[in-house]
Amino acid sequence: MMTWPFHSAPPQVRVVNMFARPYDNAVATARTCYASRVIYPEDVAARPHVRDRIAHTIYTAGHHTTLQHAHIQFALEHVSRHFIWSFLHSHPFYNSEQVSQRYVRVAPENVVIPPLNGRALTEYRTVIARQMEAYERLTEMLIPVVERFYFARFPAHRKGETISPLARRWIPRRAQEVARYVLPVATTAHLYHTVSLLTLLRYHRLCAQFDVPTETQAVVKAMVQAVLHLDPDLEKILEDPLPLEETIEYRFWREAQQHPRWSRAYREEFDASLEGYTSRLVSYKADNEAILAQAVREVLGVPRTALSDEEAIALVLDPARNPYLGEALNLTTLSKLTRTLHHPSYTFRKKLSHTADSQDQRHRLTPGSRPMLTAYLTEEPDVVMPRLLQHHPEAQALFGAVMDRTWEGIQRLRHMGVPDEYVAYLLPNAVAIRFTESADLLALHHKLRMRLCYNAQEEIFYASRDEALQIAEVNPTIGKYLGAPCTLRYRAGRRPYCPEGERYCGVRVWLLDIEAYERVI
Repeated sequence: MMTWPFHSAPPQVRVVNMFARPYDNAVATARTCYASRVIYPEDVAARPHVRDRIAHTIYTAGHHTTLQHAHIQFALEHVSRHFIWSFLHSHPFYNSEQVSQRYVRVAPENVVIPPLNGRALTEYRTVIARQMEAYERLTEMLIPVVERFYFARFPAHRKGETISPLARRWIPRRAQEVARYVLPVATTAHLYHTVSLLTLLRYHRLCAQFDVPTETQAVVKAMVQAVLHLDPDLEKILEDPLPLEETIEYRFWREAQQHPRWSRAYREEFDASLEGYTSRLVSYKADNEAILAQAVREVLGVPRTALSDEEAIALVLDPARNPYLGEALNLTTLSKLTRTLHHPSYTFRKKLSHTADSQDQRHRLTPGSRPMLTAYLTEEPDVVMPRLLQHHPEAQALFGAVMDRTWEGIQRLRHMGVPDEYVAYLLPNAVAIRFTESADLLALHHKLRMRLCYNAQEEIFYASRDEALQIAEVNPTIGKYLGAPCTLRYRAGRRPYCPEGERYCGVRVWLLDIEAYERVI
C-alpha cells in the first residue's frame, strides 16, 4: 500500500477469492472466439510472447469482455462510509455485503482521522466526539418512543414487565437506526466487495477523483497490489491512474472557482422543484403503457384483436397471471415476457439523507447522478431529519443542536485552510443528497417491491411510496400492480404472504392500497 498519511488506522485489503490465472484466462477466452475448439489458460501460457501480444492488442482495441470473466472478492476493513458511497458503490458493476449501521452499534474509535495537525486536528476530533456523544444519547433517548410504537403494533410481545426476546433485539436497533443520522460519514465500515478484473482496472485508472482521492487511491492501490501478488502478469496491461487535475470535475472547479452563493441558490431551486415530494416524477415516456402492451404481443406473436393493452399488461404485471412475481428469486430478466418491462421508463428527482441514499444507490439498475459532497460544505446545516424525532421534542432539539455545532466546526476548519476533501468527512449521515434517478420499469418494479416493505429504511420507503403513486397517476394500468412484497405474494396466492419470517412488520400491508401506507418505525 502507498504511504498512508492519515492518523487513523490504514485500510486493510485482503483477496479472499480470485479466479486462477486471470491474465491467461482473458487471453484464452479471446483466442476461443477464433478457434475450432476451446482454448484453455494453460494453452496460452505455453506461448508467453504470443499471449502477451494478444493481451496488449485486445486491451488497446477496447475488446474488454474478456476481462469480465475473472472476478476478485476482497475483504476491506477500516474504510470510510464517505469513500464507499462516493466510489465503491457509485457504479453498477460490483457486489458488496457491508456491516449495517442500522443493526450494529458504532464504536467511537471507528472513524477516519485525516492528516491534520495542531488546532485543526483538535477541532476535527472535537466535532467527532460531539457527534459520537449525541449518537449514544439519542439511542438511549429514543428507546421509550420506539417501545411505544412497537408495542402498539405488537401488544403480545409484552406481558406485564416481561418483554419478548425479539422485542429486546429489535427496539434498540430501531433507536440506533435513527440516532445514526448524527454520525459523520468519516465512520468506518468493513465489507466484502467483489468486482471483475475489468472493473478493477477501471478503478485503478480513475481512482484520483472527487470526493475522496487520498483514501480512494490508497485503497485501490492496495487492491491492485494484492491481485498483482497473485498474478504478476496483469501488470502488463495496467495503466497508470489519470491525475486528479485531468478529471472533468476538477477542471470545472479550477476554471470556475466555487461561487459562495451557488450552493444556496441551487438548493433552493432544487427543493422548490420537488413540490413537497421526497421523490418527484419529472419525466416518463408518454406512451409507456402502449409500448409495453405492444411488446408483450410481439413476444407472443399475436395481434391486438387477440390481446388488448390492458390484458397484455396484466399478463406480465398481475401476480395472479404472472407467478414469477411471487418467487423469492427475481426471475424477471430471464423471462421473455417480463423482459418487455425494459421499455417503459421513469425519471425522478429526489432528496434523501446520505445514510438513506447509501442504501438507495445499492439498487444498481436504477442509477442516479449523485453529487460531489464537497459541494455541500455550506455555511448552515443542510440535513434530512428522520420522522421519529418529531415524536420526541427533546431528541429533536438535540439533533438540531449537534447539526448546528457540526457545521460550525466545518466552517472553522475551512477558515483554517483545511482542504475540503478532509473537512467533508465531518458531514453527518443526515446531510441532504439531491440527485436525479432514472430506471426502466423492470428494475424499478423490483426496487419498489423491496422498498415498499415496512421493514425498509424509512426515507426510501416514503420515496418509493411517492414513486409508486405518481406512476399510478400517469400510468394507471401499470400502477395498479405495484406494491410491497407481501402484496405481490398475496395476489400470486403464495404463502406466507410476508416473506420476512420473524421480521414480519405486524401490519397486513397486503390488504392496503399504497395511499394508506404509513409508518413511523
